[in-house]
Amino acid sequence: MARNNVNNICIENARIIFRNFSGEPTTFNKNGGKRTFSVVLDEDTAARLREDGWNVKPLKSRDPDEPPAFHLSVEASYRNYPPRVYLIAGKKKTELTEDTISTLDYAEIKNADIIINPYSWEVQGKSGVKAYLKTMYVTVVEDEFEKKYRDYGDDSDDEDDGELPF
Repeated sequence: MARNNVNNICIENARIIFRNFSGEPTTFNKNGGKRTFSVVLDEDTAARLREDGWNVKPLKSRDPDEPPAFHLSVEASYRNYPPRVYLIAGKKKTELTEDTISTLDYAEIKNADIIINPYSWEVQGKSGVKAYLKTMYVTVVEDEFEKKYRDYGDDSDDEDDGELPF
């Protein structure tokens, strides 16, 4: 049975897999619309979360010598309480919106710090805890040109009379 007093989960340097921030239709999201991703968990964390009713699933390992790993599916829902998601590139922090969060589907992620909000549910005698994204800071890997041109401003801020400068 899901507990109503389940706390938020804070994960620093999270490993994110199964990214679908765009909400595209997939095998597990047939109609599309659900923006989801999974966070990899170690065995101890997975066991604690399972006890509280979270839907933690095992990951299949290709290497039999690797310790067991697990994952928790998280939804980034913009319906009731939109998550706060920030993209960190170099020294620039940009808040991602419902329209721009899909950029994380193919981003080369260097680090992700995440706060997951629990939602305890009970339907027809079954219960559990659903994971919703509350806050996420994602640092992406910068390539050489991004570093080189970091200090150049964005043309969209300039007043433009519509003519090219040459």
